[in-house]
Amino acid sequence: MKKPTFVNNSPTNLSLQRFKRKKGAVIGLVVLILLILSALFSDILTPYEFDKINPINALRPPSLEHPMGTDAFGRDQLTRIMHGGKVSLQVGMISVLIGGTFGILMGAIAGFFGGWIDEIVSRFIDIMLAFPSILLALAVVSVLGPDLYNLMIAVGISSIPAFARLVRSAVLSIKENDYIVAARSLGLTRARIVIVHIIPNIFASILVFATLEVATAILAGASLNFLGMGAKPPTPEWGLLLAESRDFFRRAWWLATFPGIAIMVTVISINLLGDGLRDTFDPWLKEK
Repeated sequence: MKKPTFVNNSPTNLSLQRFKRKKGAVIGLVVLILLILSALFSDILTPYEFDKINPINALRPPSLEHPMGTDAFGRDQLTRIMHGGKVSLQVGMISVLIGGTFGILMGAIAGFFGGWIDEIVSRFIDIMLAFPSILLALAVVSVLGPDLYNLMIAVGISSIPAFARLVRSAVLSIKENDYIVAARSLGLTRARIVIVHIIPNIFASILVFATLEVATAILAGASLNFLGMGAKPPTPEWGLLLAESRDFFRRAWWLATFPGIAIMVTVISINLLGDGLRDTFDPWLKEK
């Protein structure tokens, strides 16, 4: 007699199984993990120091000794790209953390309270969305001053309206649900209702959007660093590495090629992961 087979049909397990079926998302996750590990353990994985100048090895093409060549100061390009990944990923994640924190707060307040509060917040969001996010970030960092930390703040501020609009729409769609009405009837404070009952129920949407926004923030950070509005030499940020390669593009193609590939691979892997998470958490998804 066969033993009964128990199937775990919990929402978490079903979501995990659905995610596993998304090959692109799994590939994106694996690549992103490898990029993060290479950035975190760059000191161990490469025998060179990212800022050590060695004029004798200046502008050496890719070889076994230097797989991605060297720059104009003889510094190993692979080492600098791996260290630069740490900086670029920090820019993306910290910027999204800043933008997400304030954007979620603004959107939740506007959607839940409604009335004149919603009107003021909505008009503020519309004004910020009227400007391209990169232009808004450039304006903010110009006011704060060209610095890596100011760049993170600027990119974070530029992402606030997108988070606020997303959360406001999500809150408006659920705030009249029975469990929210029941929480009100029990006399729970508005702050408790928002934090305990509303935010957890829209967390999946926030997670998906935040994941995709990290890729946008990395691109924005690299663009601003390329313009000299963030990290300063010898910090090996990917956008700054591209800027430093401009004078040597014809002589040393590898100086621009490999940082560009690093940015491309990172952004694509994050977008694949974000798309997979979106499909995983979409309650209306129809399996094909």
